[in-house]
Amino acid sequence: MLNNMKDLFAGSLKKNLAVTAGSLIAFSATTGVAAYELTKESVTLTLNGKKQEIRTHADTVADVLAERNIQVRSEDYLFPSKNTPVTDDLKIVWEASKPVKLTVNGTAKKVWTTAKTVRDLLITQQITVNEHDRVSPSLDAKIQKGMDITFDKAFQIKLNVGGQEQRVWATSTTVADFLKQQKITLNELDRIEPSLNEMVNENTVIKVTRVEKVTDVVEEPVNFAVVTKKDSQLPKGEQRVISPGEQGLVSKHYEVILENGKEVSRKLVKTETIKQSKDRIVAVGTKVNSPQMVSRGNETVSQEFYVTATAYTANCGGCSGRTRTGINLRSNPNMKVIAVDPRIIPLGSKVYVEGYGYAVAADTGSAIRGYKIDVFFPEKSSAFQWGRKRVKVKIIK
Repeated sequence: MLNNMKDLFAGSLKKNLAVTAGSLIAFSATTGVAAYELTKESVTLTLNGKKQEIRTHADTVADVLAERNIQVRSEDYLFPSKNTPVTDDLKIVWEASKPVKLTVNGTAKKVWTTAKTVRDLLITQQITVNEHDRVSPSLDAKIQKGMDITFDKAFQIKLNVGGQEQRVWATSTTVADFLKQQKITLNELDRIEPSLNEMVNENTVIKVTRVEKVTDVVEEPVNFAVVTKKDSQLPKGEQRVISPGEQGLVSKHYEVILENGKEVSRKLVKTETIKQSKDRIVAVGTKVNSPQMVSRGNETVSQEFYVTATAYTANCGGCSGRTRTGINLRSNPNMKVIAVDPRIIPLGSKVYVEGYGYAVAADTGSAIRGYKIDVFFPEKSSAFQWGRKRVKVKIIK
């Protein structure tokens, strides 16, 4: 019985000792863990705008980020710096940079940036934007990963449209796109220099020539023809209008090319007759009176016919005062002299001119051809009064 009691007590004592030892070990472990946690630093970590509170034994900011597998690029935003020691209540802000494609005046490059907008990115790239520069997308557009951003610096060029020249702002683009930006529409016949596919640069002069093709209709009179008919009933040299004639009228259609409003070419493409002309018909006398040996005292008329008679004086411009046969009219102002065409009235002939009287054919004139004569008067007033008339002339033998 006693032995049994001893054994029971000994077993219980061993069991209690084991429990006590286990409790001590557990307490020691719990105390160690608690002590380890208590030695960690409290850090506020903001990653790409997301805030979190952490506790860490990391020595530096770089170690904190490395614990979270964050690789920091030089273009990333990090505050404070990577080598900053970690202290309690430290605030770490990290924002990853985004890759974008930036093309400046046709030259492209890859840029990593933490800029919020296109405007901010251009500022970081030290690019100044004025109102005429071209930026795509807009300056206020939010930066996205892989975004394509284009910047073209504006410059002034000469633009001549329809003869009106001005200086305008442009960016490097094709002539076609430039005209579209300027809201200039080309018509079918317009000419453009340089060609639409050429690139615009600072030395470019763009010239648009406005070309128009129009039709011009002009009405023009058509002169009538003069038809002469011999008339044996009229005395030779005499004429009589049988039909006065009428002018015709035609419509001419011209194809006219205008450049900048000015005519450069004209081509007749069609002619239409509106009114036919009517010929003027003139009867010309061919009747020749037979030589008459009519005695008037001692005078005999050998021939007579009608002529057109004008008058002249010895003092006209270019006149010498002497006749073709040598008579000085200034010295003999009262002589009756006529200028004739010697083929019709021989020089030296004695004549009788209706309304003028007896005279001698003693002169010629450049305008006296055919059945025409010029009668001499000493005064201009008499010559003017004579004028131009049709008279009968008799050649006296």
